[in-house]
Amino acid sequence: MSSTSVLSPTEFQARLERYLFERSEEWRAVRVGEKEVSEQAEIVRRYADLFSRDQLDALQEVEESAAGDDRELLYRLRKSCESGLISSQLAEREDELENRVLATRVTFHGEEMPLRNAQAQLAVLAAYVDREELGAIQADASAQFNGDRLALLRSSEELAAEYSGIDDAIARNEEEKDISLHDLSHALEQASDASTDAYAALRERWFARLLGDEREPVPSSYHTAWMRRLSPLESTYTKDRATEICLQTLEALGFDLKAQPNIKLDLDDRPQKSPRACVIASDPPKIVHLITRAQGGLHDYQAFLHEAGHALHYAGCDPALPYVFRRISRDHALTEIYSYIVEAISREPEWHELYFGLSPAQARENAEATTFLEALLYRRYEAKLRFELDFWSRFAGDGGDPGVYERLLTDATGVRYRRENYLSDMDAGFYSADYLRAWIRSAQLRQHLVDQVGADWWRNPQTGELLSELFREGTKPTSEEIAARLGFEPLDTKPLLHEIGA
Repeated sequence: MSSTSVLSPTEFQARLERYLFERSEEWRAVRVGEKEVSEQAEIVRRYADLFSRDQLDALQEVEESAAGDDRELLYRLRKSCESGLISSQLAEREDELENRVLATRVTFHGEEMPLRNAQAQLAVLAAYVDREELGAIQADASAQFNGDRLALLRSSEELAAEYSGIDDAIARNEEEKDISLHDLSHALEQASDASTDAYAALRERWFARLLGDEREPVPSSYHTAWMRRLSPLESTYTKDRATEICLQTLEALGFDLKAQPNIKLDLDDRPQKSPRACVIASDPPKIVHLITRAQGGLHDYQAFLHEAGHALHYAGCDPALPYVFRRISRDHALTEIYSYIVEAISREPEWHELYFGLSPAQARENAEATTFLEALLYRRYEAKLRFELDFWSRFAGDGGDPGVYERLLTDATGVRYRRENYLSDMDAGFYSADYLRAWIRSAQLRQHLVDQVGADWWRNPQTGELLSELFREGTKPTSEEIAARLGFEPLDTKPLLHEIGA
């Protein structure tokens, strides 16, 4: 691409919008099982003229002379160009790996099934020994791709260092998130330590209830999906009522998803559909996909509410905002605040009492189970951040130590994590840090809502009005800016400790 074909920032933003829309829709089709072959590389080829070193340099030059919101917008365009440059060189390899994973079949008790379906089955197998067996089968099948995952990670890291001008992965991500990852990790580790005794009591009580007497002293992570469903309580949290109750829950806040045609619901069950619920904001606020794969149990309700928080955020943004501030953020910590706060409704005892006809005592007990699961997930991600900081600090040397992954996550949760999972469990761009910042912030937001709206915040339209005002800002603010508005320091974990029972 010659310098004469470099696009202006306005032209680049418009063409980037079309590019990201096509990639999002392709990702959606593969993720929901409508397609069995990913064709991201073809989309990247069609937009080859969008990303070049000349274009990147031109955006940076304009950025350096800008100020305020314009400078922030241009910064995000530049980072999108960096990402596009990397994708243009790796998309074919990523497609090839994704398609091999999609094509992988495993056999369990004489039945052949796609690897993704095997992963989904772990949530619904009633027998402990069956989950242990299938868990090992699917983990072994997934681990076969670790060499390819590591090679792609190396290539991506080399390109990111080249285009950003920042060699160190930790420093690069700190610059993009505008935080100290080490300070964040230190504050979160302190909170994890402070909650250890409370977590240990919850863990012993709910391991016994959810996994039974046949469990190992340190059960494997193959049973986590089963526990997250609260599977022994499946008769209460039935699959067929999940959509109805979640929609009613949102209506109590003033959000009528059925009246929002811009939020596209995909709730069907397909063999190749990923078991992990998600939102794909293809063109916010006009086209936002909310995708879940219900399997029965409370997790269906929590996943729906979690993803509804994302969907309402993207679908509720001001359409007059520039595309960048509707779709592109520095990281994912902002939108995760809203998914967490909506999901937090499922931890309110009165919610269980109201929608499931439980006695107050039973509702409190079931809500305690959700607190245990929240604490388990928090401790898992806190340990995961420590592992990722260790991994990237030594990546250029020994490529990272999977044994650190196994040790840190197992010690933090009391659940055994296999070392071979260390790459398949690693999201790009320190997403673990974004989740953890959202954990802090959503707890702060809940306290703010209790103070401003009342204990019934979870079914009060005033909450919906307050959230709608935040949603209108799209992706423009940072998580730390939201903390300041709520009257908290960014690393104030006291509300979080309260949330996880400490």
